[in-house]
Amino acid sequence: MASRRTLALVALVALVALAGCGATGGGSGGADGGYEQATEVADAGAEATGDPPETAVARDAEDGTGGDGDAAVTVQERQVIRTGTVVVEVEDFERARSNITEATEGYGGYVSDTSQERREIDNQTWVRGAVVLRVPQSEFDALVDDAKGLGEVESVDTDAQDVTGQIVDIQARLKNLRAERDRLRELYQQANTTEDVLAVQRELSDVQQEIERLDARLQSLQNQVAYSTLTVRLEEPRPTPNRVAPDRWYDTPVLSAFLQSVDGVAVVARALVVGTAYALPYLITFVLPMVLVVGAAWRYRRRFIP
Repeated sequence: MASRRTLALVALVALVALAGCGATGGGSGGADGGYEQATEVADAGAEATGDPPETAVARDAEDGTGGDGDAAVTVQERQVIRTGTVVVEVEDFERARSNITEATEGYGGYVSDTSQERREIDNQTWVRGAVVLRVPQSEFDALVDDAKGLGEVESVDTDAQDVTGQIVDIQARLKNLRAERDRLRELYQQANTTEDVLAVQRELSDVQQEIERLDARLQSLQNQVAYSTLTVRLEEPRPTPNRVAPDRWYDTPVLSAFLQSVDGVAVVARALVVGTAYALPYLITFVLPMVLVVGAAWRYRRRFIP
């Protein structure tokens, strides 16, 4: 008797898993298909637990609402992820960054990430960097306009990705998986042998992991929809050295000519070192064996050929 009961419960677990996979793969599915799957599972459950099939169907219908009390949210409008990049040349990096940060916070957004790079030429410095901003989707266009007003605009790029279908699909799959998890929990409570407990526990663990994965994905998509992302690249103009070229080369000051020559020697020396470093592996691989072969041939000829 115990063996037949174990086999019945294992068969029931397999049917539940197949029903969940079918519901997950088909999205929300039709009502008739869901009822037929519930009836098949209920019949198997009736054989294992002794409950009438009608009672099992009613219990499964009640459980299908989701164990966490969370029904799938019906999407009333298109769900769109908006992103963009604005590149602006500004006179003062710090002031521009402060202004765009203040504007973002005024719209109810926040700064997600910042980067800054300082460069120098002839004791003159300029700064360039980027600010990644998150702002409510309804304020995205206004923030783009504020970014373009920081200075001279070099480029503007915006993008919109419709993820409505992804969100609806994930919500439907979560609803089906939660209903399957509740049925497995009931079977777990009814299991009487170690084999039954382990079989149901494995299925329950797999379902729970899939629920957590999909739930994290859904939350990420919903966050990206609610808060758009704008990357603002701020670049100060590169300073131009105040150098006046002489009309004739021999009008160049002696000290300046000497320093320029020293710089030229340093550049040539560095080029020779770098060139030698590049050429050395080729010399070792190809030239050295040829030299050794030629030298051996020459010695052989002198020794054995009069």
